[in-house]
Formats: sequence, structure tokens, C-alpha cells
Amino acid sequence: MRSLAVLDAPSNLGLRPPGPGLVPGCYKLAGAVRDQGLLARIGAEDAGCAVPPRYDRGDWKLGDGLFNADAIAAYTARLADRVGALLDADRFPVVLGGDCSIVLGAALALRRRGRYGIAFLDGHSDFRHPENSPGVGAAAGEDLALATGYGQSLATDLDGLRPYLGIGDAVVLGIRDDDEYTAELESLGADVHPLARLRAAGATATAAAALDRLERPDLDGFWVHMDADVLDAAVMPAVDSPNPGGLSYAELGDLLAPLLASERCVGFELTVFDPDLDPDGRLAAELTDAVAAALTAR
Repeated sequence: MRSLAVLDAPSNLGLRPPGPGLVPGCYKLAGAVRDQGLLARIGAEDAGCAVPPRYDRGDWKLGDGLFNADAIAAYTARLADRVGALLDADRFPVVLGGDCSIVLGAALALRRRGRYGIAFLDGHSDFRHPENSPGVGAAAGEDLALATGYGQSLATDLDGLRPYLGIGDAVVLGIRDDDEYTAELESLGADVHPLARLRAAGATATAAAALDRLERPDLDGFWVHMDADVLDAAVMPAVDSPNPGGLSYAELGDLLAPLLASERCVGFELTVFDPDLDPDGRLAAELTDAVAAALTAR
């Protein structure tokens, strides 16, 4: 197994502001998880921090496309360079977000190397794009669409490599059963396991099914994306869009650990946890426990 390297990607560029004059607090995720001793617990080296541009939506209005678009494009390229360097050094990147738009950096890094899949653990499909919604704007709600080539070229075609990931190489796990883009994703060839379907099969069996898709010989490997809102809001309310009906920590462990243990898995990222909504640090401790357990089971 390749050694672990933790890289901070504290970008909040893809989220709407939580209130007038405020910025999303998920840029503090990495610090909160590090404070729980993650690096020592998983035996990882410190790969530093890919510093993002300033969050500034300027005079953006609905209809203008992605907000912070130039900054997201610049950061995607910068993060891709950092992730790619770790992969070239035979490391297993553990990327601590930040919001979900950081998946674009990992996806671009992988596309530069070959054809890769993605295990997308998220409470939402994040598949909003200009052809299915008039509400395009926040990249964190559109990141899977952008990574698979749906959306404006400024974000989707860096290095002329659109799409970074094939939609048929995406396995979407744990989205809520009422997600409005499930049917479209399935029609395009994604392998989608909404929560009810996942629970009916069981988390362990769902992980095995995901690996059947992701360990195909025509793929060079796969990346694991985890948005903290895949968890039930009862156990993880400190996210941008907390929703009831998500995974328990036990289910998450049964799903995540086998994916990370695969020899074909090349990296992992954690996104959207907001320490501003966790004043006593309890939620950070529980989230770190779950992530550390899954990573040390490799």
C-alpha cells in the first residue's frame, strides 16, 4: 500500500454565503480534523496546504453562470498540480476540503494521467447543470456535473481535457431518495445507489457492487469523494445542507472502508464539514474517528 499524505484544500469558493457579509466556514474543515490528531492516527505525512483564492462573488447574479468561476478554475489547476505531484511520488493523497468543488482538482489530476473512476459519497448528486436547471451558480452543487463535462468550459475544459471523468465511470452512493437528478444520471450511465436502495442491499454489499464497477480493467484506478452531508443530519448537522435520512456512522464505515482498501483506489477527499456549526468540537471528533478508522483499515 502506498503511504498516506494529507493535503489541505481549504476552498469555500463553490458555496453560497450562509448570510449577508458572511463566507462559508468549511474552509476550516482541515484545521478541525487536524486538531483531532488525524495525521498521527493514520500515520500520514504532511503534504501542506494548497491555498485558495479569496472568496469574492463580486456583483454576480443568477444567470451569470458559476460564481467565483475564475478563482475556481485557477484553484482547480493549482490543486491538480499538487495532487498529481503526490501521485507521481507514489503517495495516497488524503485531501481535506473545503467544499465539494475541490473534486475538480483531483479529477483534473487524474485525467492528466489516464482514465479514472470515482466513488461519489454524497447526500446530493451535485449534478445540476445549465441543461437541467436555471439555478446554476454554486459549483458545490454542480461538481459532479462539472467533473464529467457538463457546464461552462472555464471549469470543465482545463488543459483541453473535458471531461475529466466519464459519467459511466461514476458510482454515486448515498444520495437522498428524492434527489431530482437520479433519473438523468442513470440514463447517462452512472451507477447510482440512493439511500433506500443502498439500505435494501446493505452497505457492505453496495460497496462490493461499487468495486465491481470501479475495479474494471479499462480504468486506471478510482478516487473516493466524501461529502459529510452523506451522513444523517441527526449525527452530522454541521454541513451546508443538512438533510434527514442519511447514513449512520456504522453504515458509512461499512461502505467507505472497503473502497479505500482497494488496491485500485488512488486517493480520498473529505468535504463540506463546517466547524463554525460545531462550537464544542464534538462533531469534528466523531467525523475524524470515522475517517481515521476507514483509512487505517487499508
